[in-house]
Amino acid sequence: MQTRRAAWSLPQLPFFEPAHYALAEKLQAWQATVQVAPHDAQADLGPVCRAMLADLTQLGVLDYAVPRATEAGAPKFDVRALCIIREAISYVSVLADTVFAMQGLGTAPLQLHPDRALRDRYLDAARAGETIAALAITEPDSGSDVAAIATTATRDGDDYVINGGKVWISNAGIADHYVVVARTGEAPGARGLSAILVDARTPGLTAGPQSDMIAPHPLGPVTFKDCRVPAGNLIGSAGAGFKAAMATFDVFRPTVGAAAVGVSRRALHEVLARIRTRRLFGRAMADMEAVQAKLADMVTQTESASLAVYRAAWAADVLGGRTSREASIAKLHATEAAFQVVDTAVQLFGGLGVSNESVVGQLYREVRAMRIYEGVSEVQKVVIARATLKENAAE
Repeated sequence: MQTRRAAWSLPQLPFFEPAHYALAEKLQAWQATVQVAPHDAQADLGPVCRAMLADLTQLGVLDYAVPRATEAGAPKFDVRALCIIREAISYVSVLADTVFAMQGLGTAPLQLHPDRALRDRYLDAARAGETIAALAITEPDSGSDVAAIATTATRDGDDYVINGGKVWISNAGIADHYVVVARTGEAPGARGLSAILVDARTPGLTAGPQSDMIAPHPLGPVTFKDCRVPAGNLIGSAGAGFKAAMATFDVFRPTVGAAAVGVSRRALHEVLARIRTRRLFGRAMADMEAVQAKLADMVTQTESASLAVYRAAWAADVLGGRTSREASIAKLHATEAAFQVVDTAVQLFGGLGVSNESVVGQLYREVRAMRIYEGVSEVQKVVIARATLKENAAE
């Protein structure tokens, strides 16, 4: 898929600062030159993803996915910048957006690590694009229900011994390290989970093969059999794994929404070019009221999703504190909207829309997963409802 020039821009909203518009201009310049060829979903994506990571490193955006520590303490994410980057990248390539996002998701829990030297060794390499990161949470029987994780990490002297299996893990087989959430047993349910850093070369860890998906995505299983890692690789404290995972999702769920907005804007751009040039029944499609109604729905869904995303990002950056509800609203609304927008684009393209050779056909396959990963839409509704009930109970 090759990007079209000068088609994406950051909307004028009150949530941004001058630095964000400067970042958007940098991304526009990148979009105008980059070319991304279509990729077979069943092809070996390892070399492709490493090449994309090198391009993103040169662009300089990994500094946002893996922020540097400050003198004041742990690194702090600029969530608005992350959203801008993901919207711009996904407009060009959803696969490249995955590569970018996973560098953040696979390193964010490491910011909690008390050992600054160990933390910096892994974070610096990921930020420089020298290593690929992964976050291993999902299991066959514990996808949306993270508290039901069954993979165990048993303390044995100065080590943890990990046994179990993960599925649907992005970067499985190509990652250099995995942040693994496993049951260490301090308490029942979520309070008995811990996050542990596991080097991909650790004996007992097996990753892959790559799963066949409907759209290109480097994803597969990861299994652990008597996989022994130093106890010093425990991230944060024992029993804090669930908290680390949720804190990571609070940061990155709005950015999933931003990626969905990027897909929506790309679909809109393709539709506008199509309806202006295609004629039906003696007139341009753009002049037909039925088509205009669909276009209006697409624009409304896209712009309202953008507002939800950047409101959540602004709240995280400026207001601080827990923003789980805002993050879930952004993720839910933007991904559901993108699915509808792309579906409408396919409908307006007709037969070409379901062709593997069309941009909207590829977007249709790519956008579907956004409603699932980092929490399915139904889970986002539970988060939103519970947060709202809690807020009203306090009042």
